[in-house]
Amino acid sequence: MAETQPKRTEINELGEFRLIDHLTGQAQLQNASSIRGVGDDAAVIDNTGQLTVVSTDMLVEGIHFDLMYMPLKHLGYKSVVVNLSDIYAMNAQPKQITVSLALSNRFSVEALEELYAGIYAACERYGVDLVGGDTSASNKGLIISVTAIGQGESDKLVYRNGARVGDLVCISGDVGAAYLGLQLLEREKQIYLSNPNVQPDLEEQTYLIGRQLKPEARRDIIDMFAKNALVPTAMIDISDGLASDLFHICKQSGVGAYLEESGIPIHPDAQLMALKFQLDPITCALNGGEDYELLFTIAPQDVDKIRFLPDIYIAGEIVEAKDGIKLHTKGGNIHELQAQGWTHF
Repeated sequence: MAETQPKRTEINELGEFRLIDHLTGQAQLQNASSIRGVGDDAAVIDNTGQLTVVSTDMLVEGIHFDLMYMPLKHLGYKSVVVNLSDIYAMNAQPKQITVSLALSNRFSVEALEELYAGIYAACERYGVDLVGGDTSASNKGLIISVTAIGQGESDKLVYRNGARVGDLVCISGDVGAAYLGLQLLEREKQIYLSNPNVQPDLEEQTYLIGRQLKPEARRDIIDMFAKNALVPTAMIDISDGLASDLFHICKQSGVGAYLEESGIPIHPDAQLMALKFQLDPITCALNGGEDYELLFTIAPQDVDKIRFLPDIYIAGEIVEAKDGIKLHTKGGNIHELQAQGWTHF
């Protein structure tokens, strides 16, 4: 039986405006604040007295993602989620996104349909509207730029500069798993490049691979804050690595921090995979990045508000700046913490 070749439609068959119509024609507005979306010179948003929160991230092929193991649908989903995570890190709610692409002629219309299927899946899951964007040719590869727009109440927005001495350092979820998922994918990529006949062996590591290819933003944590009348004193999403992002909070707040190794949450699968790669699990947790968990500080009097909340861990304390940023190990040693996470240049 002859194999059926998948359909490939060249982008130049549609042109820019028909391509945009083709990819965004199914966009349905879900939020009352979205007055006008795709189809005009600009989107129109009515925030009804709330503050507007805006975040932009760019994902570049070969730098932020590798299409040898990143499916386009997953890439579309992830490109939205990493932006929404920034909005949640402000203790705000995302409402709209814009998506801009620069792409080479190796991508077909069908490939972009896969990418947008992931974008729409993220929009549906998080209740945000796709309201605009742009497309352009690229000499090489794929570049995705997503802007997320959210709403927040002035007395509930949380910045990086609000941590105070005595505050508790808290972490949602677990850290390090996305990095170890990446190591597993990179290992299989190198094996494939050496011998394309070898089938990839991801060792049934669904959790680790999922943390890398299809992360989720912690909307549930923000919802729990609201339900329990809790406003953190400072907050950031863990994208560059726990250590690096803790340094961001400390620098902006003019404080130091004391982090307990025993309080840093690491998934059992991540523990085992780190040891298999002959890596230190705590080093992976501190420096891995791309977990998109929330790192936040709370006033001591609010400890009872989070003590019994699920998936939140108290991992340390804010101290005076002169005391530095240090890690207290399980063995009782104290080390100066190093920010060795993702660097963009």
